[in-house]
Amino acid sequence: MNNKEKIKIFKTNIIGGKFKGRQIEIPDIGTTRSSKSILKESFFNTLQFDIMDKNFVEVFAGSGSVGLEALSRGASRCYFIEQNKTAFRVLTSNAKKLDSSKTTLVYGDSFEKLSIVLDMLKRDNKDKVKTYFYFDPPFSIRDGMDEIYENSIKLIQSIDIDICEMVTVEHMTSMDLPQEIGELVLKKKTKFGRSTLSYYIPKD
Repeated sequence: MNNKEKIKIFKTNIIGGKFKGRQIEIPDIGTTRSSKSILKESFFNTLQFDIMDKNFVEVFAGSGSVGLEALSRGASRCYFIEQNKTAFRVLTSNAKKLDSSKTTLVYGDSFEKLSIVLDMLKRDNKDKVKTYFYFDPPFSIRDGMDEIYENSIKLIQSIDIDICEMVTVEHMTSMDLPQEIGELVLKKKTKFGRSTLSYYIPKD
């Protein structure tokens, strides 16, 4: 048995929508973690039914727990970017368990691959469907916490606001993000102990 087969797998449930109660897997590795249930529930309570028939992009996807929740709640198509091989394998399995026909999985570094997803959104978006973006940068395993956020902010600035409905960033509460990122402005911030969700929307 090789090392990747020895990695412990945790299970969590989809908490709402048509796949409510379905189990998905999360590998116990340093590069991925599941968003806390209370945080995830608050996020989708904020979106309510706005997510229905919209696109959703989970930028640092891990096992895809947030994007797959969006899929369960009616998102038209969900895009995932993940560079860890084990996490990507689990992500692929999770997507197949729900509805792989409505998911696009991109293997690689989010800092390099988001532009590919943005091109897909522009090219395939004939009906001009808006997109929700979810950023949960893996600050704990990168060199320099500030750098991971600075690079993530640059990524957010690259998003064309014509296709953007909202950008949400899950980050350390101790890290203050700017009030404005490019053409986006901070709408609200919700704290959950050491983690915080910051919501950005296009400027009026």
